[in-house]
Order: sequence, then structure tokens, then C-alpha cells
Amino acid sequence: MAVVTHRSAAVLAQKLQQDGIQDSRVLAAISQTPRHLFVEAVLAHKAYENTALPIGQGQTISQPYIVARMTELLLQSAQCRKVLEIGTGSGYQTAILARLFDQVCSVERIKALQFQAKRRLQQLDLHNVSMKHGDGWLGWHSKAPFDCIIVTAAPHEVPQALLQQLSEGGRLVIPVGAQEQVLRVFTRCGETFEQKDVEAVRFVPLVPGELA
Repeated sequence: MAVVTHRSAAVLAQKLQQDGIQDSRVLAAISQTPRHLFVEAVLAHKAYENTALPIGQGQTISQPYIVARMTELLLQSAQCRKVLEIGTGSGYQTAILARLFDQVCSVERIKALQFQAKRRLQQLDLHNVSMKHGDGWLGWHSKAPFDCIIVTAAPHEVPQALLQQLSEGGRLVIPVGAQEQVLRVFTRCGETFEQKDVEAVRFVPLVPGELA
């Protein structure tokens, strides 16, 4: 993969380290990924601030700290080769994952967002990503099982399909809730799932179905 160097991205990675992100692999991926490419030009001046930004269609690009934190949690899984992302969105989280996993599978319900994200990933020469236009609540059954699953929007309850698509020892990182949301980690142990709450978060809802 091509290494993208950008001073602002490197400064952002340093700030995230100061904020508590410890995994050097995550920090390196952040520093190599130009976040301004994933937002509209009028918002490019805010791209390296630690804040969520609108990307259209009622969706947002997540706060960089949350992107880094969720990725860090994924990498604590027993295996980290194949990951499923629910909610491609702008493609920024996808790009970070593509630098850290052998295979990334990403599902997006809004076709226009998926098209834009695919173009951005090609621009960065990231080609280990498979994309699907579909309902994130259902996961991607034909590509399962996954070592890790990350969900970038909040369902009111955890979709059972996602838990069942985890491999043994696999890890699901997901925000859960409506008015109050918590970032939750599930680890598969046979047919049971260990659960850990990490911190309070704020995401757009995970909406079932798909849009053209």
C-alpha cells in the first residue's frame, strides 16, 4: 500500500496519543491517512480537529479519537486478519482498517456514500476492501466468519446476526443505545459472549434497510 504522509495527520496522531490512544499501529495509520480527503472541501479546514463532521445524507465522519479508540479495541482481539465494518460512511474508518487488517469487508446502506468512499480508497491505493450496499443489521453472511466487527452507528440493541458472524474469540465493537449510548465490546466464547462497557459515546442511529 502507498504510504501517505501529511503533516496535519501526523499532528493529529500526536494529539490522540496525548489523549490516551496507546497502540502504535493505530497512531501510525492515523498519521498516514489524510482526513481532509474524506470531508467536503468547505470543511477541510476542520478535518484535523478532534470533532465529528457532517458528510451528507444525515451522516457524520466520526471524531478521530473515537475512530482510534474503536480500532484500538479491535486490535486486542485474538486474531486481526479479517474485519467487517458496518457503516462505510465517508470511508475514513475504512481506510484506517485497511492499513491494519489483511481483509476489510464494509457494508453501507446509502449508495451515494458508498460510491464516494470507494473512490477515496482507490485514490489512496487501498485495495484490500470489499464493499456491499445493504442492510448493516444483517452483516455480511456470505463473507463470515470475521475476526472482528466494528459498527459505526448505534442500534438500540445489538443485532444478533453480527454476534453470530464472529469467529471463535472474535470481537465486536459497537455503540449501543438511543438517548444514552455506550461503547460496548463483545468477545465470542463458543455460543456465549463476554460483554464489556468502555465509555459513553454519541453516534447517529443504525437504521435498518438500505437506500438507493
